[in-house]
Amino acid sequence: MIMDTGKSPAAAASPVKPKPKPIGQHVISERPKPMLAGLNKMETNMPKPLVKPAALLPTPSEDPERAARIRDRARTFIMPLVAIFFLCLFWEIYSSRDGVTLPGPIKTVTESWKLIAHPWFDNGPNDKGLGWQLLSSLQRVATGYSLAAVVGVLLGIIIGKSAMAFKALDPIFQVLRTIPPLAWLPISLATFNQANPSAIFVIFITAIWPIIINTSVGIMRIPADYENVARVYRLTGHRYFFKVMLPSAAPYIFTGLRISIGMAWLAIVAAEMLTGGVGIGFFIWDSWNSSRMSDIIVSVFYVGLVGLLLDRIMAKIATLFGTSGD
Repeated sequence: MIMDTGKSPAAAASPVKPKPKPIGQHVISERPKPMLAGLNKMETNMPKPLVKPAALLPTPSEDPERAARIRDRARTFIMPLVAIFFLCLFWEIYSSRDGVTLPGPIKTVTESWKLIAHPWFDNGPNDKGLGWQLLSSLQRVATGYSLAAVVGVLLGIIIGKSAMAFKALDPIFQVLRTIPPLAWLPISLATFNQANPSAIFVIFITAIWPIIINTSVGIMRIPADYENVARVYRLTGHRYFFKVMLPSAAPYIFTGLRISIGMAWLAIVAAEMLTGGVGIGFFIWDSWNSSRMSDIIVSVFYVGLVGLLLDRIMAKIATLFGTSGD
């Protein structure tokens, strides 16, 4: 007698065995809940630690360069001050010796404080401040130097381009340029019969020689390739001057101009000592005749500052034309 169990014969013949669980493993069907109630809420409410952003450090290649620039600027500013301090210290010690009439730096500033603090006072034709004295000298220098620059560049171009002109004029220029500036003063006074034109002529004749020599050398050293290209493109006249000649000879021209500005400033001080009138040279000579040594020292200091300023201005103008003027 066969009992009906409700299963198929195949299922009855091969009963399904349960799948064995892997040894050492537990099947977790659901994530266990935290043991402490509200733990997740506490975790979310906890303040997050403050994280500071990383400092923006310079790259290793830029940091040493920046430090080197800072050190170089510090040396440029500090070292002259240290040198001036020791110079003034030596000067003060020397001036304090017996029999020395040269005033020290402290005495110089004390006696000439009015001259230093008020450079633009005007008490009449023969009593003006250092500002007016320097301005008058600079006007003469500007006139004489401008004439020397124009004439010197033109003569330098002529000598540099023409071999015949070079042979004819170079020996004359080499002789004239060795004459001291003060030697020209009697000749200029005899020629113009006036002090102001004579001083301007002394500046002109002193400043022109470096301009002529350097300009002629620059013209002679124009590369032959530039000349050939100018011929191919038929550059003549002002086009050749501004496109080929001036860019090639500019370093030499500005070297001559920079040398000449210093020589012109030296010449005006020497010329004004003898011509009289308003000017820093005459002021120095008049202070010597009046035994005002402190005023002379202050005037010489101002002369040096103005000379340095003129040199820096000429160097700055040279950079505008793509050359350092050195």
